[in-house]
Formats: sequence, C-alpha cells, structure tokens
Amino acid sequence: MHDRIVRTYTQRIEAPPAIVFLLICPVREADWLDGWADGYELIYSASGVAEKDCVFRTYGHGDPEMIWTISEHDPDRGVVEFVRVMAGFVATTLRVTIADGGDGTSAVEVTYVVTPVSNEGARFAATRYGGEALPDAIRWWETSMNHYLRTGECLRAPAAH
Repeated sequence: MHDRIVRTYTQRIEAPPAIVFLLICPVREADWLDGWADGYELIYSASGVAEKDCVFRTYGHGDPEMIWTISEHDPDRGVVEFVRVMAGFVATTLRVTIADGGDGTSAVEVTYVVTPVSNEGARFAATRYGGEALPDAIRWWETSMNHYLRTGECLRAPAAH
C-alpha cells in the first residue's frame, strides 16, 4: 500500500461564482488554459459541456493517458468533482468548490486526493504532487483564468527554454 497525498489550495478569481462555475469544464477550459485544447478529448456529455457523468480523456505533455469522469456537478453549491484514473499509476479525486469571495470575486478551493496504485505511481505522485509542481500549476491556472475573465483571451504560457 502507498501513502495517499492530499493537497488543498485556494484561489482568488476575479468574477462571481456563477461565472467561474461555468469555466470549470473540460470544454470551456480550452478557452482560458493554454495547451488544454491540444491535449483533451470529450468522450461523453449529453449537453456538450460539464455535467454529472461527463467523461473525457487527457494525454500528452509526457504524462500517461488519463480518463476523467465528473462525479459531482452542482451549480447551486458551487461544487465540481472529478475522478481521474491513470491506469497502473494513480487514482485521483479533484474537488473544486466555488464560494462568494465578496466584491464580485470567488474563493475557489481546489483539493487533490491522489492514491498511487503501484511503485511507479508513487514515484509519479511524489514528482507531480509533491514539491512545487502542483502549486505552480495551481497558480498558473489562477493567473490564466483571471486573465481570461479580464480580457476574453487565453494567456499564452511563456516559451520553455
């Protein structure tokens, strides 16, 4: 058995919860997160956007393929929960809770619960979810979403050197 990793971060997003909630979606993420459109595929959604039991996959960027299911999608409570599986590596629950932050902003709590299913998965999880890799990704997500909400444009990631 391997140690489970739990990480929680809170973002300040410059829009009210009803607007932010709509952006927590595999389809809409392509509008505001650079590179997302090239690395995801919508497999099932009756509505064409995020909903309970929506299924999609992500691939590329040096990671194994991940299959995602939206296990909870509740706009009234501001909660979206994803379950994703990287076969042979990890099972992950990603819970996003959006609350009114005041002054037209949102407090977005992002919680990852990562369970390695193999030694290779434990090494992957330590690299991806330990250290600064995940906090850096969460900060980029916050910066990107706020940029999109201010400008209507996707913020491009700096070129890697």
